[in-house]
Amino acid sequence: MPIVTPLTKLLGIRVPVVQGGMQWVGLPRLAAAVSEAGGLGVLTALSQPSPDALRKAIRETKKLTSKPFGVNITLLPTINPPDYEGYARAAVEEGVRIFETAGNNPGPLIKFFKSQGCIVVHKCTTIRHAKSAEKMGVDVLSIDGFECAGHPGEEDIGGLVLLARAANDLKVPYIASGGIADARGFAAALALGACGVNMGTRFMATVESPIHQNIKDTIVKSSERDTVHIFRTLHNTARVFKNKVSMEVVAIERRPGGAKFEDVRELVSGARGKLVYENGDPDYGIWSAGIAVGLINDIPTCEELVKTLESGVERTIGNLQGLVVAKSKL
Repeated sequence: MPIVTPLTKLLGIRVPVVQGGMQWVGLPRLAAAVSEAGGLGVLTALSQPSPDALRKAIRETKKLTSKPFGVNITLLPTINPPDYEGYARAAVEEGVRIFETAGNNPGPLIKFFKSQGCIVVHKCTTIRHAKSAEKMGVDVLSIDGFECAGHPGEEDIGGLVLLARAANDLKVPYIASGGIADARGFAAALALGACGVNMGTRFMATVESPIHQNIKDTIVKSSERDTVHIFRTLHNTARVFKNKVSMEVVAIERRPGGAKFEDVRELVSGARGKLVYENGDPDYGIWSAGIAVGLINDIPTCEELVKTLESGVERTIGNLQGLVVAKSKL
């Protein structure tokens, strides 16, 4: 039986799973493969060097799938911000109608997308930010727990509590993000009130993922202890893979008197992180990974993964139903 939730109905997808918008990973081949498999594939806008390049990526994705896919635009804390408006307009003009937004001050972006009749999924790491996004008119919230790759916020709240709070406090549907990589986690998220899940790290270890095979193999070999937080002292916490570079960053941050961003700028450069995915050396730079690496044991196609998740969720929910016994049978 299909898994039907407000997310599947709203987005027109078969399985309520969204591929996270990952820098250098959310490219056409992966996004199209996830959508073809029945989930929602997501292109990462800022993986493209310009709005025109994003147009080409959207057109390439459309050649690979006729099913819905989205575009992620993440607002970064940077001195020289990218052309967010240009990326947004390019995507809308190319016919994209589903957007994932994240980061600070998303109001203008959300307002623009809603004015164009688009569906907006906004990622939050706290309930108060989720309530604020609700007021801005987002359609779905993505509640990102402390387990996630990338930026978990500064309050260190795990998904178990965060999702339960969301069930009590939010009015719009929400999906669970962070630490989910298998059917058990998927089913647990649904039990906690989510209408779907967002998976990033799990989709990195798929056949269609555009990263080097050695990095995929590294993910499979890793445990839940193989990630680390950087930028804690800079109040811009990020969970990344634990390697020589990330541990050097942590050591610099722990120096007496702390550290400034300039002290680690070269170590954490995005160019070095991109090369990790291209040259396959997991120690070359900083790259994002969630603690879900501890749950990843294979490298399936996106179709195989989504089918496994779908059947596993159905089986898990069925097993749970067996725990409820009528009083007359006791």
